[in-house]
Amino acid sequence: MAGEDRRGAEHTMTVRAPVDRVYGLVAAAEDWPRVFPPLVHVDCLERTGRRDVIRVWAVADGEPRGCVSRRVLAPDRRCIGFRQEVPVPPVAFLGGRWEFQPVSARECRVRLWHEYRAVDDDPRQLARIGRTVVRRARAELEALRRSAELGVRGHELLLSFEDSVRIAGSADDVYAFISEAQLWSERLPSAGGAAAVLAAGAWGRTPCGRGRPAGDGRDAGRNGTVRVCFPPRRIVFKQTRLPALLSLHTGSWLFTPCGDAVTATSRHTVAVDPAAIGAVLGEGAGVAQAKDVVRSVLGTDSRLTLRYAKEYAEARCLR
Repeated sequence: MAGEDRRGAEHTMTVRAPVDRVYGLVAAAEDWPRVFPPLVHVDCLERTGRRDVIRVWAVADGEPRGCVSRRVLAPDRRCIGFRQEVPVPPVAFLGGRWEFQPVSARECRVRLWHEYRAVDDDPRQLARIGRTVVRRARAELEALRRSAELGVRGHELLLSFEDSVRIAGSADDVYAFISEAQLWSERLPSAGGAAAVLAAGAWGRTPCGRGRPAGDGRDAGRNGTVRVCFPPRRIVFKQTRLPALLSLHTGSWLFTPCGDAVTATSRHTVAVDPAAIGAVLGEGAGVAQAKDVVRSVLGTDSRLTLRYAKEYAEARCLR
């Protein structure tokens, strides 16, 4: 449109990783919460050939926010274009593209280009948007570099697991119990025994990241856990203030009706921080031992929560 004041910002970075690996990390949007720290959850809403529409939830300025973006993927040219579907004012337009060029078999150059415009072309808002774009682009490139350069080592540090329980009750009641995290301190006793000892040494706060849900179901809870709720079947979360032993903790609660019952499942994906293992678990401890500790602590916490959710829902079913 004539008269529009669109600005551009270009950022580049050299990454010591094969170009296809780096391109793949950006192409696989559903895995972005593992790569980019502010991102909590990504859903693919549409996918047609090399075009998709994704909804992204991220923490911005201390608050969880969602947006929808359209992307065009060109793996043959190693290029990904994007634009926000409905920008949030004062942003009137935000789009751009990722470009990936091989430097050698083990190194590539990443270029991230943004184009943006402010509502009514307000120069002060335009400057503010520009500063935000620059800050986020630099952070995204650095996060992408760290993840890509870990390579196989990054996969070795990852651990995913789940615990499930069958409940003779309503999925709505089980969902309500889990979503009402502000009541957990009253409904759930603290875990005891070995798990409590491990939690005290390795975590410093409740490992599952129990928080206080906001009215819209998204939570930046007191202990740094952000949740996105999809009633009555799913709650996803990401812990943003991590215990010493972890560099990543994401997960979900799933509620699947099965006839007159419901299967409630707690899922976790974590990444162990190798630099912290010695300080937390003692000299000589390794990644395998750290994963065992994580599985024990988070599993104990999740199973306890599921147990009390079961008691709550089944008691309500008998009324």
